[in-house]
Amino acid sequence: QVQLAESGGASVQAGGSLNLSCVVSGRTYLYACMGWFRQVPGKEREAVAGLYIRDNTPYYGDSKQDRFRISRDAAENTLHLQMVKLNPEDTAVYTCALGHSSPGCMEADRYEHWGQGTQVTVSS
Repeated sequence: QVQLAESGGASVQAGGSLNLSCVVSGRTYLYACMGWFRQVPGKEREAVAGLYIRDNTPYYGDSKQDRFRISRDAAENTLHLQMVKLNPEDTAVYTCALGHSSPGCMEADRYEHWGQGTQVTVSS
C-alpha cells in the first residue's frame, strides 16, 4: 500500500522561504511521476511541479520555475519542494502525489495516490 506524508508547511512572511517534504512508502516503482499540487478553497487544484522518477527530470507549472525547486532523495524515499520569495498568492494547501506518466507530470488525474496536504500561509 502506498502512503505519502507531507511536512514543512508553516506561516511565513512575504519574501520568506519554506522547504516541504513528502515521505513516500510502498510500491513506488510501479509509477512514473511524483508531483506537488496546491489548492485554495473555492479554486481549482493547481500543478506546482512534477518530476519523472526514472531520471529525476523536473517540470514546473506556470511561473513557478524561478522560485520553486522540486527534487527527490531516492535513498530516503522523499520528495522535496523548495520555495523561495514566497508571496501571499502562494498561500494554499500543498499536497504531494504519486502517479502515472503524463506530460511534465502535471496532470492531476493521472495521479493515483495523494498525501493529506500541508498548509502554507504567506502573510504580507
